[in-house]
Amino acid sequence: MKNIFSKIWDLYVDGFRSMTIGKTLWMLILIKLFIIFCILRVFFFPNFLNTVTDDDAQKDDYVSTQIISRSYQE
Repeated sequence: MKNIFSKIWDLYVDGFRSMTIGKTLWMLILIKLFIIFCILRVFFFPNFLNTVTDDDAQKDDYVSTQIISRSYQE
């Protein structure tokens, strides 16, 4: 008797083998995810905490004071 995980694996492998246009769509999805998480992150989402300080304890203090001060503003 096969393991449940191997049955699930076989189901997905057989499904992907029989795809024609689905492979192209999955490739587009993977390319878009790569662009979003690798390329856009570098240019549009810089690591702001490294500009504040290099020490981890000071980063913790900065984040906690920012959270507290912003919660009182609302």
